[in-house]
Amino acid sequence: MKGIIGKKLGMTQIFNEDGRVIPVTVLEAGPVRVVQKKELAKDGYAALQLGYDENRKEKNVNKARKGHFKKANVPNYRVLKELKMEGYEVGEEITLDIFEEGEFVKITGTSIGKGFQGVMKRYNFSGGPASHGSMFKRAPGAIGMGSTPGRVFKGKKMPGQMGNVKSTVDNLVIVALKNEQGLMLVRGAVPGAIGSYVVIKSNSPISVKDK
Repeated sequence: MKGIIGKKLGMTQIFNEDGRVIPVTVLEAGPVRVVQKKELAKDGYAALQLGYDENRKEKNVNKARKGHFKKANVPNYRVLKELKMEGYEVGEEITLDIFEEGEFVKITGTSIGKGFQGVMKRYNFSGGPASHGSMFKRAPGAIGMGSTPGRVFKGKKMPGQMGNVKSTVDNLVIVALKNEQGLMLVRGAVPGAIGSYVVIKSNSPISVKDK
């Protein structure tokens, strides 16, 4: 597997050779640096800890992280992520060159938080009658059971926090790579707000039958 950390810059559209409009998300991907190398014999699994987005203000880095970065002889970073990758040593830099145009990737980010929402917005409930005096326009309805089992089952669709969760989108195609600017353009939407951090990993295409 190969992967890199990036930042979501926003969405735009480009035209392909046939003149068709392609909606794309613009990502600032890398460069990242290997901060720590996990080994199977020592840690029980093999992975690389990658650092992204250099933090130039010393006061914003706690002592534990300062020592961690100093041991690896790398700059202070804002983001640390572990990816199950191999073939790199501590201190090595990984750039956008590891990917190619037309390659499938899966991108993980934190979805935009929408606060506390009711069941109509959160779960697309149809709601009750909108006529005068119905008193049941946007209510969730009864949630209780009979005397057996006499409780509310876990996972019941109810009002609550919406968004602000870890989300992954598969089968996104790299439309264009601009290595000099460190930009990646992928077809489709990517979870997260503008300026949020994302993890980009290689992903073989999944057919409808596999899902």
